[in-house]
Amino acid sequence: MDKWFLGLLTVLMIILAVCIFIALIRVIKGPDLTNRLVSVNMIGTMVNVMIIMLTIYLQEEWLVDVAMLYTAISFLSVIVLSKVYIGVYKQKASEASAAENKAEEEAK
Repeated sequence: MDKWFLGLLTVLMIILAVCIFIALIRVIKGPDLTNRLVSVNMIGTMVNVMIIMLTIYLQEEWLVDVAMLYTAISFLSVIVLSKVYIGVYKQKASEASAAENKAEEEAK
């Protein structure tokens, strides 16, 4: 491969590493759970891109299989986190509704 192409891949991987770090900060400090969930998904996507870039850089074809497996795991983790978030939201809503009903009964 050309030397400039390998240099370009190196620069792009450094930029992606910085972006992953910024997304990790968003996961930690996110204002709410949905922003954190999107940031986790972004990190998964950027790591997958880095694995594919490493496949090109190192000329190792087996890393494509690793990238495909990582994509599936990343997708499933976002689905599981979404289900957990929906469950917590429904539980809070039912508790608030029960507390509201109890307050109405006491007012009567």
